[in-house]
Amino acid sequence: MRRLKVVGKHPIAVPIISFLVLLAFTAVGYLFVVKPHPPALNARVVIISHDNTEQVVPSIEPTVGQLLQKLHLTLNLGDVVEPAPTTPIQQDDFRINIYRAVPVEIVDGTQTSFTFSAATTPRAIADQTGSTVYPEDIVNTTPVDNFVTTGAVGEQVVIDRSQAVNLNLYGTPLTIRTHAETVAQLIKDKNIQLAKDDQVTPSLDTPISANMQVFIERNGTKIESDTQTIPMPVQTIEDNTLAYGTSAVRQAGSAGQEVITYQINLQNGREISRTPLQTVITQPAVTEIVVQGTNLQGIKGDMALAGISPDDYNYVDYIVSHESGWCPTKAQGEHVCPAIPDDPMTPNGYGLCQSTPGYKMASAGSDWQTNPVTQLRWCNGYAVSRYGGWYAAYLHWVNYHNW
Repeated sequence: MRRLKVVGKHPIAVPIISFLVLLAFTAVGYLFVVKPHPPALNARVVIISHDNTEQVVPSIEPTVGQLLQKLHLTLNLGDVVEPAPTTPIQQDDFRINIYRAVPVEIVDGTQTSFTFSAATTPRAIADQTGSTVYPEDIVNTTPVDNFVTTGAVGEQVVIDRSQAVNLNLYGTPLTIRTHAETVAQLIKDKNIQLAKDDQVTPSLDTPISANMQVFIERNGTKIESDTQTIPMPVQTIEDNTLAYGTSAVRQAGSAGQEVITYQINLQNGREISRTPLQTVITQPAVTEIVVQGTNLQGIKGDMALAGISPDDYNYVDYIVSHESGWCPTKAQGEHVCPAIPDDPMTPNGYGLCQSTPGYKMASAGSDWQTNPVTQLRWCNGYAVSRYGGWYAAYLHWVNYHNW
């Protein structure tokens, strides 16, 4: 006790003891409060292009939208992100493009409004306004000459509206839309073939007005109509700024509709045959425009390094996606993609294409346990030697769910 009192009376004792106590608290706080977390396992490298910058981040977020939310990258009115926010992030060097909206002037008949849009087609911009744009409406863009007078930066979108007409075609009521100015032009535009005795009401030179009634009748003959769907056409555009295997819709499309009319041939009051008269497109289909990523820097791009033909990429992608989800360290039965292999020597399936056992892939290289290129090189040889090629391997997988 006496020694403690002597030390306590030393002129520098109090500062030294205080320093040591603070140092102890700091160490404890570092261990339990501010100790840096280890790097996240299973992180994917994601490249985000936005606001004239390219940001490279590791991510364990499962989808594009969740990653953007974590990074506080806000999508404002009219902004476009490709691929869509719901797209899963399943490969390294995954690419996300954010296109920022600019002011656009919308001229819809006599009405003018403004919106913000980063869409790339006139119809897609018009759709972003929230107003209904019919397939028959003509939508064009024109460059803005004077920002001060228009208030728009990029383009002016002009919507030329079609008019609704109630057409009764041989007893079948149809609502169609048209830009025709007269009944005769309407009949011509819809490719309606009039027979000699067909009756048209009102007369052919009658001007078209909104929601007017037009009747086409054929006396003395029984006519029936059948409505069918016109498949939606799809236009695919390749884009190297998106990762291979990802896609985005740049313009929403829709199916069309057509009416086929038949002349019913009767005998003793019963139908014995029917003769097609004509096909009238009552609603044209709208092309869906899809952008398809072609950038091969990610793990799926390793197919090129493994010597796989680009013609086979889709077949390889299908098989590997179903076998391992593009995880080179996954053993059969695992539901996650481990950063390092848990048991590469398992006698069961292992690796990208679930080689069984996994160590058979050693014939392609000593780094077979973790290197996706080595694994794909072995998978390629396996597909060729057993099935004659990836297409035949794909057909086998579709039919039997294994290969």
